[in-house]
Amino acid sequence: MDLTSLDRIRAAHDRTELTLGPRSAPLAGGTWLFSELQPDLEELVDLTTLGWPAVEVTADGLTLGATCTIRSLVDLPPVPGWRSQHLVAQCARSLVASEKIWDWATVGGNICLALPAGAMTSLAVALDATAVVWTPDGGERREPVASFVTGVRTTTLNRGEVLRAVSVPADALGQPAAFRRIALTRQGRSGAIVIGRRLGLGGLVVTLTAGVTHPHRLEFPTLPSRTELAEAVAAVDDWYDDPHGAPDWRRAMTIRLAEQVREELA
Repeated sequence: MDLTSLDRIRAAHDRTELTLGPRSAPLAGGTWLFSELQPDLEELVDLTTLGWPAVEVTADGLTLGATCTIRSLVDLPPVPGWRSQHLVAQCARSLVASEKIWDWATVGGNICLALPAGAMTSLAVALDATAVVWTPDGGERREPVASFVTGVRTTTLNRGEVLRAVSVPADALGQPAAFRRIALTRQGRSGAIVIGRRLGLGGLVVTLTAGVTHPHRLEFPTLPSRTELAEAVAAVDDWYDDPHGAPDWRRAMTIRLAEQVREELA
């Protein structure tokens, strides 16, 4: 779609050119920006010209530049010892979009858009990822992606801040994980996503996305019983309501999926 309200698209080549005005927005893949009218915008600031590395694998884990495309992440060869790397493809497929979109859509864009069904949000929260944010004063702050996304289309980004990278720790990547997803139709938008990960000392982390307005992370020091897990999920009080699922249905399905995840990882 043509954005007729725009006056300019400005390419940023270093951090000093990242200044964002009140009617500016950062541009990466643009798969959402160019999907509908943006009447409040006058300027887009292109982040792809900054040359951020897409994917960096180190002993500490995985660092994804915010402009890393989903294709680049999915195409990362298997890394020995990363037992939860299969979550990448499973979450990417839950975008329910043509794989052509993977060539343009970015990890940072999907997280910053903060839709409940954001596939990269599901992945990042499940793997205890950290958002690396550049602040307008030249500094940097770090925050768990689980708290970075605060609600439907809302994050903790302040005016002028830009998501620089997403950092995933090696220990989370090395732990076994299980993925479950449900939608009202075979090719429909995710109604609920539950991802579980076994901790090194026998505990369990369960993350809830898509069915709630913001991510939820439930951690148990030991493997919970069926009842303990169901009660923890049922205590969530912000079930999302839209044409892709009613709150009571999302709640019931999330409890069901969580039990499937628990059984798989038991």
